[in-house]
Amino acid sequence: MDPTKLYPIEGFTNTVLLKPLVAQSEIQNVIVGEYSYYSDFDDPTAFLERNVLYNFGFSGTALRIGKFCAIAHGSRFVMADANHATAGVSSFPFAVFGGPWRDAMAIENYPFKAYGDIVLGNDVWLGLGVTVMPGVTIGDGAIIGAQSVVTSDIPPYAVAAGNPARVVRQRFNDKEQATLARLCWWDWPAEHIEQAIPILVAGKVDELAAYAQAQGLIDDGE
Repeated sequence: MDPTKLYPIEGFTNTVLLKPLVAQSEIQNVIVGEYSYYSDFDDPTAFLERNVLYNFGFSGTALRIGKFCAIAHGSRFVMADANHATAGVSSFPFAVFGGPWRDAMAIENYPFKAYGDIVLGNDVWLGLGVTVMPGVTIGDGAIIGAQSVVTSDIPPYAVAAGNPARVVRQRFNDKEQATLARLCWWDWPAEHIEQAIPILVAGKVDELAAYAQAQGLIDDGE
């Protein structure tokens, strides 16, 4: 598996790895880890234009996507530049229309709400048509159900769905989550990830921990 190859599936052009896609662009505020992909029934290479919305750069925020994330068709990230100032009487963006309206109050003086980056952890799965709103963090290993609208942070290894998205259940218990947080399997050398695929797909957390210890990927005391 070559993490620098745009189309990772031989003979199939509906899925792209996002890191090489971003590398081909001039966009600086979208940061993606290795092996994270986007699938689209039409053109996945248009991800930065069609799926990262309102990315004008006014807010200074970024979209950060970890490693091994799976992003389904139509999932969108609404950047903080989409927001209107709401501290005053009107939310209308007069300044963007230029002329006297811009001169009356420059856009940089509008009292916009401050947002942090949108952050997807590692091994996150976004189902069909998920919308992620500004400033949201989705933790490692989380799964977001199709057509959900994520308006607030989702903890690691949670399954969330709905509008607004709410946690339905946790994928693992607290002890297992703590173990996974120590393992950080997505940072292992590629050969170890390949060897561990059967455990990652169908095994248990303690089996993955045993593999990591046997291979010297974590200290025996961890």
